[in-house]
Amino acid sequence: MSSAPVTGSCLCGSVKFEATAPFAAFRYCHCSRCRKASGSAHAANLFVPETQFKWTAGESLLKRFPHPQSERFAVSFCTNCGTRMPHKVNTTDNMLIPAGVLDADPETRPTNSIFWKSKSAWYISPHELPKFGDYK
Repeated sequence: MSSAPVTGSCLCGSVKFEATAPFAAFRYCHCSRCRKASGSAHAANLFVPETQFKWTAGESLLKRFPHPQSERFAVSFCTNCGTRMPHKVNTTDNMLIPAGVLDADPETRPTNSIFWKSKSAWYISPHELPKFGDYK
């Protein structure tokens, strides 16, 4: 694994960050909050100690929504384009990084799926579906 930081950014490019491995965890979360926040079947979240993370541009453009009924759950997003962005996880020393905002391969892979019992009834594992190289 490379010791060079992995970078990430929002869709409009206004908010940027970098994180340095090793990552504390990389997992898919199927809980209802992550599904709503990601608009997908699950969130793909990397976790890195806060000391290994830094904003490189646009931090002032971030807006945070802490879920009022949760001890840990929150989302942070770019106020220009709405892209979900990293945030500090309450009660831990970690930053949560939505893996989809990374600019390159983090050279680590998800190790598990959590809240599997909460997964959407319509979820079908990607390995069960036909694959196409582009829009079909």
